[in-house]
Amino acid sequence: MKLAAIDIGSNAVRCQISAVLHYGDRYRLKRVEYVRYPLRLGEDVFATGRISEKKQAKFIKFLHALRLLMEVHDVAPNHYLICATSAMRTAENGREVAHRIQQELGMTVQVIDGQAEAAYINRVIENLLEDKKHYLHIDVGGGSTEFNIYHNRRKVASQSFEVGSIRRMQQEEAGLSTEAMHATWQRMEEWVTENARRYHVSRAIGTGGNINKLYSMAQPQLDKPVTRKRIATVLDHLTSMTMDERVNVALLNPDRADVIVPAGHIYLSAMEWAEVHQMLVPDIGLKDGMLQALFEDHFEEIRASTDHQPGHPTPTVQPRPTEVE
Repeated sequence: MKLAAIDIGSNAVRCQISAVLHYGDRYRLKRVEYVRYPLRLGEDVFATGRISEKKQAKFIKFLHALRLLMEVHDVAPNHYLICATSAMRTAENGREVAHRIQQELGMTVQVIDGQAEAAYINRVIENLLEDKKHYLHIDVGGGSTEFNIYHNRRKVASQSFEVGSIRRMQQEEAGLSTEAMHATWQRMEEWVTENARRYHVSRAIGTGGNINKLYSMAQPQLDKPVTRKRIATVLDHLTSMTMDERVNVALLNPDRADVIVPAGHIYLSAMEWAEVHQMLVPDIGLKDGMLQALFEDHFEEIRASTDHQPGHPTPTVQPRPTEVE
């Protein structure tokens, strides 16, 4: 069986197809296909409030390509999820575009809020936590930032803010002063500061494409936490570079080169507010939580397909699959 998750973000659309492997009493999800396209719905939405006809046409064409890709991989019609986040939920015509996709392609797009987005990510984040440790999870997207506090492996607080890499970049390019963005930024600082103190946060976990790239640039040993100081050093270096230098010297993709600095400042600020000095950066995100949800939803079907295979004992409880490359 294969499962697929399509994450429609404000910066990019990501599709991952994973095969469900079962051996003994262990289940694994093995990635067999991954596609990312920088559609940048947020460019339209955060500037005009709507998704333009031109962007809609490209959006539908790309989703059509993903539908064909899933068909080639024999992903059943009920074995995939499509979730859209900040840009589509902010767009005046977001629901209208989702309806058009349903009519033209027969694909259902779920426009989810920040809490639902955090809940999906929580499904995979909680597997990484240690007992008696307290964490601030930071997930910065193109249009919003999600914060979650974990206390003794249990999520005790969460909040979504309409502050993201593309949104922040556009505000800066439009000449808005720090004061013009101060109200939302102040609320975000107060929330992180208060909850980090209340729950004795001592560690940070960062997810999202921009922190993954910053991590790879800042940390030679990719299985170790990165320090706040190292993130600041890399950000200072990137800030001093022109866009051309970021693409041709730092070798960043053009759609990453312009948003990585505003995104990095959100991560760095949150760490400072929480007074934490190190961050774990696992390579997971919304799509991984969606795949976990699909696995759980279809577990009885998965188990039935392996019940009679030799050497495959039926598990008595629903397991959590391990993601492998």
